[in-house]
Amino acid sequence: MKPQRAPLLYDLSREQLAGELAGEPRYRVDQIWEGLYSQMRSAEEMTNLPKALRSRLGAEFAPALELITSSTSPDGQTTKFLWGLDGGASIETVLMLYPDRATVCISTQAGCAMACGFCATGQAGFERQLSVGEILEQVIQAARAAGDRRVSNIVFMGMGEPLANYDATWAAAERLQADVGISARHLTISTVGVIPGIRRLATESLPINLAVSLHAANDQLRDQLVPINRRYPLADLADACRDYLAAKNRRLSFEWAMIDNTNDRDSDCEELATYARRLRAHVNLIPLNPTPGWPTVGSSKARVKAFAAGLTELGVNVTIRANRGTDIDAACGQLRATTVTLSSKSSAKLAD
Repeated sequence: MKPQRAPLLYDLSREQLAGELAGEPRYRVDQIWEGLYSQMRSAEEMTNLPKALRSRLGAEFAPALELITSSTSPDGQTTKFLWGLDGGASIETVLMLYPDRATVCISTQAGCAMACGFCATGQAGFERQLSVGEILEQVIQAARAAGDRRVSNIVFMGMGEPLANYDATWAAAERLQADVGISARHLTISTVGVIPGIRRLATESLPINLAVSLHAANDQLRDQLVPINRRYPLADLADACRDYLAAKNRRLSFEWAMIDNTNDRDSDCEELATYARRLRAHVNLIPLNPTPGWPTVGSSKARVKAFAAGLTELGVNVTIRANRGTDIDAACGQLRATTVTLSSKSSAKLAD
């Protein structure tokens, strides 16, 4: 019989934590909660607690994440972490530093079932959902690594489809806002277009930013690039986005991975502009990181700039996202894929 795993601290609500620490006074529970979230401390660092209680926290609760490896860009501004989870799955988190702040890109699933072929995570397939604690602890660990840079923005754009793990994703967003203190307007949830999830988001209390990984603005091409489009086609997606805008009055953004001679043609630019203007959407152009197994390559820098200029001329607000971390496998799923490949090769050598 498999031994029962200790509970994860960040999985617990405040009331659940109080229940787990039965016998401790309420103010101690409040001190622990503040230490975990607003102060982002480990149990050992909560020196306002008695030593016995710190030892109890370490003994009775398990960390969600175990660092497998990390990779930092030469300029020191981007770090990718590969974390091991209970059961053997692994996920990635990216910390991006700016002069006066930091952004953390977090995962919501181990793997992904959306099967977008140009994405390393999509190629690897789906393993399992992440719990609330496994999502939250990515932010805490990254914030600790950020040092004196305050984490001001969280983007749910890492491994997995956030709206396919809706309950845990939303619970994490609520706690980031209420307990970590990050404004809902600085939280962004990305989706490939899971319409039921978008409609559910529209009913929630927090004005979270919505980003849609679009990548094509006609159904024929999008069916190939983003297979879930066959279930939720572009016209229906536009309706859901329009309703979200009406409910939240937040800026909608479209993510567009630039793929050479696939979705970077003049006709693609015109289709995207027509689709984006109707929704007053901002477009983020993403130079595609090379991904093993996908037969095409990213658009050239010149083509990305020309595409952006075309969108601007057609009345669309556009940003070319800085391609941070190509040299450290910072695209979704790349570090995990590289690590797994190297590990497999090492195991094969040992077996020879």
